[in-house]
Amino acid sequence: MSATQRMSIGEVDGGAYKAVLGLQKYVNAGTVGARLRAIVDIRASQINHCAWCLDMHVAEARGAGAPQRQIDLIAAWREAPALFDDRERAALALTEQVTLISEQGVSDEVWSQVRAVFSEQETLELLMTIATINVWNRMNVAVRADLPEQPAVAG
Repeated sequence: MSATQRMSIGEVDGGAYKAVLGLQKYVNAGTVGARLRAIVDIRASQINHCAWCLDMHVAEARGAGAPQRQIDLIAAWREAPALFDDRERAALALTEQVTLISEQGVSDEVWSQVRAVFSEQETLELLMTIATINVWNRMNVAVRADLPEQPAVAG
């Protein structure tokens, strides 16, 4: 399968990016924190096979202070629980279930884990973080967005 970009969304209609950037600005202004946002973005991007987003969010995670070993093991976070705190583990579990929502929805168990360590407002912001990265992933994967020379910087 060719990795040639199918379309430049920005060239066709920059308004599409502006719409999603509105979501991203909401997420970035929240209280979830850059490091946790990057971890969530990485996990969703791994599931969705979005190289463009992985490239960006791995760089962001490093910049936000995530240890390289933690970044390297995000895909296997359940097997490396000591590298992730309670909030990170709950966020990763929710990220997986929301990203793969058609498989089983979001279980009461995962929702309870999240609510045990996140306030109601933080839970909403976490949900919006997951929803937003899934929009970006779907856009980039569908058009086979070319990787930039250097990791992009989030808007």
